[in-house]
Amino acid sequence: MATPFATPRARALGFGLRACRTDRDLGVRELARLIGVLPQELSNWEYGKRIPKVEQVALLMGVLVVEPRERARLLDLAGNARELSWLEKAVPGVAPSAGAYAEYERAAEAMFDWEPAVVPGLFQTPDYTRAFLTAGGLPPDRIATVIQARMARRNVLTRHYPLAYHVLVGEGALRSGVGGDQVMVEQLRYLRQASVRSNVRLQVLPAGCGAHAGLHSNFAVLDFAALPSIVFVELYQASAYLYDDDQVAGYRRAAKDMAALAMDERESAEFIGEVIADLGGNP
Repeated sequence: MATPFATPRARALGFGLRACRTDRDLGVRELARLIGVLPQELSNWEYGKRIPKVEQVALLMGVLVVEPRERARLLDLAGNARELSWLEKAVPGVAPSAGAYAEYERAAEAMFDWEPAVVPGLFQTPDYTRAFLTAGGLPPDRIATVIQARMARRNVLTRHYPLAYHVLVGEGALRSGVGGDQVMVEQLRYLRQASVRSNVRLQVLPAGCGAHAGLHSNFAVLDFAALPSIVFVELYQASAYLYDDDQVAGYRRAAKDMAALAMDERESAEFIGEVIADLGGNP
């Protein structure tokens, strides 16, 4: 019997199953009939509300003729889907299972994002992303793919029911010099422009503000309408999805405390303008 549990892996598995189905232009009812399950059961798999057996995933992969690499990835997720937390190896600057993370963003209603040293991905310009990933050693062909995907992710901020996005950026991210002064000026102008949206709350955490929980790493807290919240923590060569209630509550407290230390939205916009001027740009 399938197990009810919307863990991070279960949701990532569901995102992958849905992508495989839609790639074949099959509806839920049609695929459910082909693999011998009820449409509601298949829908629950795709939303991570229930975990299918590995054998059921293998059957679905066979019916959809999924390519071997993706088949292996989804079978691995199915075999470990009940684990509450999820640690993965990563390419620096690129979240593992980036497609799954983008799906989390699309499914979320609200998100808190702490970025101490890098401009948040949803606000990055193509030139900034290119410079950052090049420094991390990512091959040029992969960089082009990542940039395209990152630009597409911005839709969550402008869709009909946009993501409520509270982003906290460290002063170091604004003064990092990624790509040189011209790239940074363009990036900071876009960051300030994007922050005027009614669904976006941008705060800058100044250097020298003292000790706080965010000194350990960047993190994001994602909230959903009908599913438990998830914390995403990105390190240099690994990333983790945390699901435990106490862990999520701890990160939520950290977010509140850090926001209290940061500049307010008006001060943050003015400060970004000052940094642009320091770089020789016109605020």
